[in-house]
Amino acid sequence: MEYRNWKNAPVRTSLLGYGCMRFPTTPEGRIDEPRAEALLNAARDAGVNYFDTAYPYHGGESEPFVGRVIAKWPRESFYLATKLPLWQCKSLDEAKRIFADQQKRLGVDYFDFYLMHSLHKARYDEAKALGIVDWLWEQKAVGTIRSLGFSCHDNSAGFEHILRDQPWDFCQLQYNYLDTDDRAEEISGDRGYQLTEELGVPLIIMEPIKGGTLATLPPDAEAPLKALRPEASAASWALRWVGSHQNVHVILSGMSAEDQLEDNLKTFEHFEPLSPEEAQTVEKTAAILHSRIKIGCTGCRYCMPCPMGVDIPDNFSIWNKLSMFGQKDAIKKQWAAHFPDAEKASHCARCGKCEGVCPQKLPIRASLAQLQQELDAL
Repeated sequence: MEYRNWKNAPVRTSLLGYGCMRFPTTPEGRIDEPRAEALLNAARDAGVNYFDTAYPYHGGESEPFVGRVIAKWPRESFYLATKLPLWQCKSLDEAKRIFADQQKRLGVDYFDFYLMHSLHKARYDEAKALGIVDWLWEQKAVGTIRSLGFSCHDNSAGFEHILRDQPWDFCQLQYNYLDTDDRAEEISGDRGYQLTEELGVPLIIMEPIKGGTLATLPPDAEAPLKALRPEASAASWALRWVGSHQNVHVILSGMSAEDQLEDNLKTFEHFEPLSPEEAQTVEKTAAILHSRIKIGCTGCRYCMPCPMGVDIPDNFSIWNKLSMFGQKDAIKKQWAAHFPDAEKASHCARCGKCEGVCPQKLPIRASLAQLQQELDAL
């Protein structure tokens, strides 16, 4: 197993971390506990020592389940990370209540890594005004938190605002070889990574495989990778790309099946950073995927709210995903069963308000009509 030493703390983490958001589930939607526990034990036996959960994962069931599993392990044999859901904290007292509840759920006296969950600038500023940020530093001072950080879902400007405001022990970002541009609303991209290096803040990566989409590539996009390493999985390329960045200390993977765990362990057992030739090849694959994008929406949401209730960026996100990755069955399920009808493109009244404020001057109305037709035809 590949390990990374932390310069700012006596910590040595496995480069592969176990994300506890996507455990296998039963037909009823509950965590399949015997199978999930076997996965966690297998990961730990293979050398994984970083386990990441959060208060809302699996409808609130992840923390209690993880707590029952780790109770059987020596406490010093692993690092535990969890997160404070600030959107549920309208006061400092509410944050304190949730924090205490997490200690009970997980059965621990201290958290190795504790994160303010899913920050953007406004959410961070509100938490700071409520006194939550100062209180968390107090918890570090008394030892209930060993390392304090945050996960971020903001662009590079919002991320920089948060990162520079405190002497953070670490931070957690979305980062993968497809989302390197910092223009999108919830992605800090290459600029976010560079900031962590400039400020010396250790980085933990979430969504290295882009929610699983980089694990199953269209044949034309995967062809350059297969030409170099025919036996390597698409997921392994995405993980190696992230792990080749020097300031990355943990790469989280939400492994929900045995084959995913096996493939990831193979990648990290004898980890190889990308060679210059391999890095160029990954760039080719990314360029092929980007060329398949239907509309260059960055998700900035300047077009929102739509007077008719259409979620314009989310409609475009699904449409682009279909074009980039195929996966028609998965997209059809998302569109038909999980995307609210009231927010679909069909409700567009072609008023043009969105096009008047779009920074990129995209043909939103015509594109909404086209995507509705294509997605309905799946």
